[in-house]
Amino acid sequence: MKKGLTGRDTFVIGLMLFALFLGAGNLIFPPGLGQAAGGHVWIAIAGFLITGVGLPLLGVIAIGYSGENLKTLASRVHPLFAAIFTAVLYLAIGPFFGIPRTATVSFEIGIASFLPKGAGNGGLSLFIYSAVFFGITYWLALNPGKLVDRIGKALTPALLIVLGLLIFKSIFTPMGEFQAPTGAYQSGPFFKGFLDGYLTMDTLAALVFGIVVVNAVKDKGAKDDKTVAKVCLKAGLIAAAGLALVYLGLAYMGATSLAAIGKLANGGAILSASTDYLFGPLGSTVLSLAILFACLTTSVGLVSSCGEYFSTIIPSLSYKMIIGIITLFSIAISNFGLTQLISFSVPVLTAIYPLAIVLIILTFIDSLFKRRPEVYAISLLFTGIVSVIDGLKAASIVIPGAESFLKAGLPLYEMGIGWLIPAIAGAVIGYVLSLFRKRRPGSSEWKEARNE
Repeated sequence: MKKGLTGRDTFVIGLMLFALFLGAGNLIFPPGLGQAAGGHVWIAIAGFLITGVGLPLLGVIAIGYSGENLKTLASRVHPLFAAIFTAVLYLAIGPFFGIPRTATVSFEIGIASFLPKGAGNGGLSLFIYSAVFFGITYWLALNPGKLVDRIGKALTPALLIVLGLLIFKSIFTPMGEFQAPTGAYQSGPFFKGFLDGYLTMDTLAALVFGIVVVNAVKDKGAKDDKTVAKVCLKAGLIAAAGLALVYLGLAYMGATSLAAIGKLANGGAILSASTDYLFGPLGSTVLSLAILFACLTTSVGLVSSCGEYFSTIIPSLSYKMIIGIITLFSIAISNFGLTQLISFSVPVLTAIYPLAIVLIILTFIDSLFKRRPEVYAISLLFTGIVSVIDGLKAASIVIPGAESFLKAGLPLYEMGIGWLIPAIAGAVIGYVLSLFRKRRPGSSEWKEARNE
């Protein structure tokens, strides 16, 4: 008979969650941030840690606290919202951005640096690589089972050892000094870092991974909701601490790299060139192999998750057929290259990230407004109006008059978080409106009113 969870059980679950979040794609953003932020790196990384670490932690806790999966949680807003938002989220962390990124990151770091100069920029090399990469992904995703689990368990520690050595050496034998910040990091480094944290996609992933953690906690013997929530909090803190240390170290490395390796197009190239500079070809080879297999493991996990989800909402298509479509689509998307893939993802993530953030926060304060649907619906509606306009703006699609109106009347809009005030206002308006809603006989509100 299973006893309660031990401290070791909680630590193991925390490491599992850390491994789920630490996709190799996440490793490319802190070095890029560091190189662009230069002397403002610590202010920028503070903003990055909020959306790249803090919000994913809250997402896991929200799922643990509620005990519900993403679609059920989103249904608190409206069933139609739940269907659309869940599908868009799976597409974003799946075949649109997350899955193709596993191939482009592993190519950029693991393959491109070993190709003749000019051949590593994409073209035929990237096409052949992505076709082979996703061919293997498809084969493994047909029956992921223990093979991928064992690969992940072996390679996550190996990747952490390599990263630890890289960060340690970059700190004690730095490649250079902090340089002047560039672009938006000059005037608003904190908010720029905050928005860059969207690119990790971890807040979105947390809404999917959260239920995995809940199930793991229950499998270890947790019986009541309070224990599940408590262990999810502790496991989330372990994962968050690990992510924060990795991000801080890689950001510092990027901030000191400019003089040694020059300005490079993306964080993958910066990470690869920095490793080569600090450790030589052997270090680059070890890092490349670790990231290549880590990316393959992540790819299989994402393809399997998306295949299982979409096979439930499109029962006319088999799991095998759906993962075939996903992998073929991912080959096509990945061949745009890492830099273009990141730029394509920005508008979509800008539009949907605030919705995920507000949904998570409302879940935390759910008991304060007794899960009144008006609070969820109007808060998410107001948030969505602003975030979609922001997303269109990021895609260079401007709605006439909207930009000037929002700039003039909406606090924080120019900082990229103009959705915050509308979200709060929507929650307040929703609560007030809910007070005028007729209480249905038998509802919890009706019973509470009778007992007053």
